[in-house]
Amino acid sequence: MFILTIAGKEHEGAYSVHDDDGDKILYIFEQEDDAIRYAMMLEDQDYPEMHVLEVEDRVVLATCENHGYNYAVITPNDIVIPPPIKEDDPI
Repeated sequence: MFILTIAGKEHEGAYSVHDDDGDKILYIFEQEDDAIRYAMMLEDQDYPEMHVLEVEDRVVLATCENHGYNYAVITPNDIVIPPPIKEDDPI
């Protein structure tokens, strides 16, 4: 599985989106190619350069569950489009 981080800041956290309630959702991609495409879409919207980081599926899912983090596993059948950047988004 794969997550996205800001290049050079891999130890500062992973990329997440906000749902309609304002909660953060960590995107966990099953396929590296999908993570790369999503990272490219982010960069096209003037996000900083993104880094695709491979993570062990059991570890990342257990970490999310143990700490109460919301997450979504993005399968090859899912279509996800980055939300537009808002002025108050911390990047």
